[in-house]
Amino acid sequence: MQGQTCLSVTDTGIGMEQKDLDQMFERFYRADPSRSKNTGGMGIGLAITKAIVEAHGGQISAHSALGIGTTVTMSFPNDMASNL
Repeated sequence: MQGQTCLSVTDTGIGMEQKDLDQMFERFYRADPSRSKNTGGMGIGLAITKAIVEAHGGQISAHSALGIGTTVTMSFPNDMASNL
């Protein structure tokens, strides 16, 4: 077994509902479009990140709890992680 290298990023923001987690890696998805004036962005960053991670044989996932925050985890096969 080759094993994996994982990287997780956690915030302490407002968290996300499951319906938003299910779509968060889609291009141009905004969980709350009314906040876009204050936060900026186009909603493509996570879609691009997912494409890059998967192109390198990795996986990306997210877990969240409302009022607590969100964790995004990327994992790569060890044979790939040594090239990063």
